[in-house]
Amino acid sequence: MDNNVFPLNYLPLGKKARVKDLISDGNTRRRMLDLGIIFNTEVEALQKSPSGDPVAYCIRGAVIALRSEEASQILVEEI
Repeated sequence: MDNNVFPLNYLPLGKKARVKDLISDGNTRRRMLDLGIIFNTEVEALQKSPSGDPVAYCIRGAVIALRSEEASQILVEEI
């Protein structure tokens, strides 16, 4: 794996990244694809909930909350 690629849940708030791979399968993978999380999609980490999980991400102009478990299955490269 490339050193610049890491799970989305490690993206700092306010930073942007590009999706490089999805390592989930089944219904979770289908949901991610339906949300527009495909190769080279730009994602920005916006804010954390008070408990720290989920985190709000801006994906294709929509704000989407993903749990850490889900975000860990999305591999990104910081822009």
